Amino acid sequence: MPEAISEEMWFFMYLLECYAEFKTRPTGDVLREWDERGMTQEIYDGYFQYHQERLENAYDDIDCLMETGQHAALHPEYWGRN
Repeated sequence: MPEAISEEMWFFMYLLECYAEFKTRPTGDVLREWDERGMTQEIYDGYFQYHQERLENAYDDIDCLMETGQHAALHPEYWGRN
């Protein structure tokens, strides 16, 4: 019998789909870019922060990670961009 999907994985897939739709990009392209930049695990590990806030805060953080390699908490200029 297959194991149930974890809450973290469910949210990660939801976040990936929503982020891709928000950016009007195919989901596979977004995931590929995250993988190529080595960010996928970092974003997955953001579950405890991301699931407690509005989804747009996660978008801000992901954009900041992609552009600076650091979380948005260290870059106030990214707060509220999305």
